[in-house]
Amino acid sequence: MSSSSTATPPISLRTVLRDGRALMELAELQRLMENTYGERDRGRGVSSTIAWIAEEIGELAQAVRKGTDPERLHELGDVLAWLASLANQLGLSMDDAVARYASGCPRCEAMPCDCAP
Repeated sequence: MSSSSTATPPISLRTVLRDGRALMELAELQRLMENTYGERDRGRGVSSTIAWIAEEIGELAQAVRKGTDPERLHELGDVLAWLASLANQLGLSMDDAVARYASGCPRCEAMPCDCAP
């Protein structure tokens, strides 16, 4: 490898590539957040994590209203990262949390949803 090339991080078997970017599953995101911020986040506590999530949701709302696509992606990433941190602190799996949508709408179980608006 030449000194001018960029090293590519290892990709797990569960990571897929799209447009040359590594994408990860929710469990991998949780592990990444735990390894990167877990100790700090646990020290901060669940209440503070909820406050950070609320702040990030506000920033996402502003980006949706007035931001660019790169700003929206940035804020979506922040919200997902904080949700992963919260799930870690609660000892819950984000994969388990979204499993209720595996068959479509959790109320009517249709895809697309047939529930009355």
